[in-house]
Amino acid sequence: MSEPVVESMAEVRSHLADVIDRARRDETPTIITRRGKEEAVVIDIAEYRHLKEMEEAAEDAWLSRLAAESEAEGREGSVSLEEMAAILREHHG
Repeated sequence: MSEPVVESMAEVRSHLADVIDRARRDETPTIITRRGKEEAVVIDIAEYRHLKEMEEAAEDAWLSRLAAESEAEGREGSVSLEEMAAILREHHG
């Protein structure tokens, strides 16, 4: 993936097709700013899917580690399904 291009919302609006083509063809992300603040990024769909898979794999590894630690600690260290859901919401919130 190439270094990202930074453009304002107005700039991106004026040539969105080019921004998408740049992401897809050149693997160059575009960071979109609004009022000088970074708000979003346009990346190729394959890159997005790859990042999503990496996120899910990392989450699975984290959950497995948490479950193994909990099991090693015995009943006192166990986490209920509801508690696990709350931990996940905090972790991704």
